[in-house]
Amino acid sequence: MPNDILRPANLVDNPDAFQKMLGAFKWISRLAVDTESNSLFAYDEQICLIQFSTEKVDYLVDTLVGFDVSGLKPVFVDPKVEKIFHAAEYDILCMKRDYGFEFANLFDTMQAARVLGIEKLGLANLLADLFEVDHPKALQKADWSKRPLTPEMCAYARMDTHYLMRLRDTLAGQLTEKNLLDLAHEDFNRLCQVEPNHKSKVLFTQVSGYHKLEPRTLRILDELCCYRDGLARKMDRPHFKVMGNSVLLAVALAQPQTIQALKKVDDVSPKILERFGEELVAAVKRGLVLPPIELEKRKRPAQEYDDRLQALQDWRKEAAGKMKVQSDIILPRDVLEQIAATRPRNLSDLKALMLSIPWRFSQFGGEILKVVAKGKPS
Repeated sequence: MPNDILRPANLVDNPDAFQKMLGAFKWISRLAVDTESNSLFAYDEQICLIQFSTEKVDYLVDTLVGFDVSGLKPVFVDPKVEKIFHAAEYDILCMKRDYGFEFANLFDTMQAARVLGIEKLGLANLLADLFEVDHPKALQKADWSKRPLTPEMCAYARMDTHYLMRLRDTLAGQLTEKNLLDLAHEDFNRLCQVEPNHKSKVLFTQVSGYHKLEPRTLRILDELCCYRDGLARKMDRPHFKVMGNSVLLAVALAQPQTIQALKKVDDVSPKILERFGEELVAAVKRGLVLPPIELEKRKRPAQEYDDRLQALQDWRKEAAGKMKVQSDIILPRDVLEQIAATRPRNLSDLKALMLSIPWRFSQFGGEILKVVAKGKPS
């Protein structure tokens, strides 16, 4: 552990403390940020804590107290204040979902590490490897909706932002040395634009493999999913803590109409059988009499598109190997698929598709155009 002694965090759990914190933010040029949610413990997850660190002070904002936190909006959208996260996407999605915040001027230390080709990307790994700082993971899956917050929870939460500025500076220095800082900033800017995916009303789409099921089996799966969803809502638990997707899929495939038949389904444990057996059988019976669910058949892509897509993927994999990074660092998947679908004929057309990633266009545009023109994987 380094010699510096961690300062105590300021717990912001009332409007006056919140306004005082916002006043301090007026004089800063950068701010470390993290959030803690209760996704492992609630039907509808929500942010329970927002952590901030400035150069001098660590703050823990208790968002469950009930005061208005909309005063943070100008901070997050201010291009003059750099917001430093580690693994920003989830935090941004949650804050957009819960508060409607927008973001500008971001630095994500995990994405920076990915651009550098670092293999161990966890915050604890980076702090240990770069600074010999120990950040235990014991509370990583804690229930952050519990109050009062324990001293251990406060200490853990504060550690998530306390060293982020130092980590940011170290990684930014390495990116600059390798002429990769502009590439990293492309990804930071793209992260600002991510939008939350609200829970699908079609519950069976949450079960992997649903699209391969026969229409009757899919109807049964839908009834099982609806039953589980009602239970989860009543119990205020996430779906997976009520029953796993594998259980629902196995029951839908077996279509048991009695408890004895349900007992023979491998994925159904004695506990599930005892607690939910009758209702699961009832859901199966409903699925057997309701109209089958016919999925709209997707139009198969043209062979020329498949060839271009595969050629681009092969090129991307080879380029990633040379840079010793993961392939999406070379070209994000959404842009790759758009290029394959659009088939740009010249650099001007390609540039229009890569407006959000100009560094990559300048670095790889010519190569990408050649791959698209060739059209087939080598």
